[in-house]
Amino acid sequence: MHELAAFFLNPSRPKHRHYEILRAICVDDLTPAQAARRFGYAPGTVRNLYASFRNNPDRSFFDLVAPGPRRADPAAPPSDRDRRILDLRREQQLSVLEIADRLAAEGRPVSKSLVAKVLQRHGIPKLARRAAGTAQPLSAPLADCRQLDLSPRSFRTPFGGLFLFAPFLARLRLDSVLEQADFPGSASIPAACAVRSLLGLKLYGPPRKSHGQSEIRDPGMALFAGLNAVPKHSVLAEYADRLGTRNLERLTPLWLATVHDQGLPRGDDFDLDFHTIPSYYTHSVRGKRHVSKRSRRQRGVLAFLARDVAASAFTYVNATGSKQEQAAEILGFAAACQQRNGAYPSLLVFDSTLTTFANLAALHALGIGFLTLRRRTKRVLAEVRTAPVDDWQSVRLTNPERGFRRPRALDQCLDLPGYPQPIRQIAVYSIGARGPILLLTNRMQDSVAELVDRYARRVRIENALADTIDFFHVDALSSGVPLKVEVDLQLTLLAGTLYRLLADRVGQSHERERTLFRKFVRASADVVVASDSLTVRFGRRAHNRVLEGAGLADETVPLPWLGNLPLRFAFA
Repeated sequence: MHELAAFFLNPSRPKHRHYEILRAICVDDLTPAQAARRFGYAPGTVRNLYASFRNNPDRSFFDLVAPGPRRADPAAPPSDRDRRILDLRREQQLSVLEIADRLAAEGRPVSKSLVAKVLQRHGIPKLARRAAGTAQPLSAPLADCRQLDLSPRSFRTPFGGLFLFAPFLARLRLDSVLEQADFPGSASIPAACAVRSLLGLKLYGPPRKSHGQSEIRDPGMALFAGLNAVPKHSVLAEYADRLGTRNLERLTPLWLATVHDQGLPRGDDFDLDFHTIPSYYTHSVRGKRHVSKRSRRQRGVLAFLARDVAASAFTYVNATGSKQEQAAEILGFAAACQQRNGAYPSLLVFDSTLTTFANLAALHALGIGFLTLRRRTKRVLAEVRTAPVDDWQSVRLTNPERGFRRPRALDQCLDLPGYPQPIRQIAVYSIGARGPILLLTNRMQDSVAELVDRYARRVRIENALADTIDFFHVDALSSGVPLKVEVDLQLTLLAGTLYRLLADRVGQSHERERTLFRKFVRASADVVVASDSLTVRFGRRAHNRVLEGAGLADETVPLPWLGNLPLRFAFA
């Protein structure tokens, strides 16, 4: 009897202790503090327990087994959603992830865990583990523009923002431009459809190869390209192999001519730079070079890029030169500008390693202004430090964003080996760099403040290069589709100009591409294909008001690659 009595006098289970505490308060008239001391609880805990019991004095308060979650009745017939999940597994042997993607494309989004639970509840075993490195089975049909379905239908796509670029592609007459550039194509995938597929991945592409397969089955991406399905990445890579240097050289001037006609500014002031793109592609001109992103030397392609300051976009790219031709790339760019625009550029800005003094003299002979850095050797720095104090002047910079706006400058003309006439050198102290920076230029009439401010703005090409690597995934080792570097750079040029046109249209020309993508392009939408229109309806987003203010909801643009269906935008 004493052992049984101990069960009641010394309760061990929490529910039993709660019962004895409440009984002592309600029956034995103990205060919450006295009951807390008897059973070893904090007074606040006992007061809360008593308040909960007083608000709900029900017997279930002391149930030792808490009610579990509601479970589906295994004998109940499956719902329409469950039957669709079971059919996709039994008939097509799709994985859990593929079933979830398929249902999302059909307008019935579900989570992967729900799909797994439905399969487990109906006794469907897991698929056998695939071998490492094997490709995922694709359920999309073969890409063929002749199978494009324009019958009335509606669907939801996560790539709705891509259609913001469709009016620009229609006005730029991409099909005609590619035809003049002699781009190859086939009856099933014409050149324009292939390029629009590549552009769609570039404008809205994944940063890694492993993230790229979901676009293949998306109907929105396929409709943007003018196909029934997006070509597989292997097909797109094979198409890039067919593009030669001659095709790409023809494309750039034709494309830029149409882009400038649509309002993109045409400038004559350019920032120039080299960038090493790691690549193991066998068709590229490669060599071992230093890759700054990885801080090592490895095989890669040296790309020459020119950024138009007025347009805020790359307007010239070249990845076909060899290491021996590196110093002469600047002369090739000047010749391309003269052939394209009928005049040489007025100013080129670049760093000290881009070319030689002899090529600087060639630029001066052509009437081209340049602004570059001089290498700071010990002898050159000693000459600057020994200059008379009275020769230094205080300069006031006009850029309000600069942290150092009152540097000291030494402006002088001197002779350099390999340069036939005197050249202007400006040494600048107190500008945020360790020691002085040495600017070389043939612009004799410009003020020191103007030249220092102009070279400081060259940092924008570094930001643009960061966007080409991180946002446009121009790094060939991590791009969504393994393309030739030359083709990838040309697609980056096309995508960059399209983003600049969008920025000008919405009145945010100062924003970078990744910001425009986050604000406007990364948006899901409902696409409604009707017999007389194509409507892209965006959900409720903060930046929809900007798009409406730009007049996108009020215009209708026929799309030639979709049977001239008028494209309309609607915003929630």
